[in-house]
Amino acid sequence: MPAVTVENPLVLPRVSTPDPATVQPRRVRQVATAPQGFEGEGFPVRRAFAGIHQRHLDPFIMMDQMGEVEYAPGEPKGTPWHPHRGFETVTYLIDGTFVHQDSAGGGGTINDGDTQWMTAGSGLLHIEAPPESLVISGGLFHGLQLWVNLPKADKMVPPRYQDIHGGNVKLLASPDGGAIVRLIAGEVDGHRGPGSTHTPITMVHATLSPGAKLTLPWREDFNALVYGLNGKGTAGEEQRPFGMGQAVLFGEAGGSLTVQAAESQESRSPNLDVVILGGAPIREPVAWYGPFVMNSHTELEQAFDDFRAGRLGRIPAEQG
Repeated sequence: MPAVTVENPLVLPRVSTPDPATVQPRRVRQVATAPQGFEGEGFPVRRAFAGIHQRHLDPFIMMDQMGEVEYAPGEPKGTPWHPHRGFETVTYLIDGTFVHQDSAGGGGTINDGDTQWMTAGSGLLHIEAPPESLVISGGLFHGLQLWVNLPKADKMVPPRYQDIHGGNVKLLASPDGGAIVRLIAGEVDGHRGPGSTHTPITMVHATLSPGAKLTLPWREDFNALVYGLNGKGTAGEEQRPFGMGQAVLFGEAGGSLTVQAAESQESRSPNLDVVILGGAPIREPVAWYGPFVMNSHTELEQAFDDFRAGRLGRIPAEQG
């Protein structure tokens, strides 16, 4: 799991640890195991938040962990052309290569540690696929796709595409250097990530060495979720066990959250890798069906009508 890293975390800016005497730590509310399935043309995914009620996810809709899978030659798969409206897709690639193209002219190739941030807004068509070289050679593929809701006022904004190169991610470290914090979007302890968001959120990928503890200051108006990508550890000061493929939902009260890596890890997962997410709840009705996330069933029907009529864009001619 290379993503973006450094040999010596002690050279990085530090994230201060909140004083528990003055800052209330958040307690764990739930640990849920992600069910496994297939997406697109058949690549394996874990539905990270499937076991958590939607009211606790707001402003997030869902998140898929794609892989981790070692493809043989000819096996890599993607998604066919499909529409979106009313939210943002965030594709964070940890291992491998993915190519994106959309009907609004956005797109590009993302590699290890890169993030593709697509605001579907009023609607578009897009496709995500491995490059031909990866299909021929096979190889490791691992990443995430997060869906972030848009408030009603922004659901019909023009589509936008952000290509966040891994080298632009803000790298931080815990006070003792036991954890590397990759800040992709939002703010932690006065540090800002490169992602530009309509809905205020924070997105972090943290790697904790065996036994390392990470306590982050957290906005009290944000929800808080942690998802295990690799390894095993505990969440909260009460040390609730969790590991790869499990999501942790923290309670609403408190200004800090804690994760800690187990002292002993498996050889194939020498560290605890987690994604830490939080956002300001939108608190609006959610009407979600397939590729559209709107506020009402009437708006969903309109989205399907617009798609069938070609008003969400057309597949470029060279793509057939």
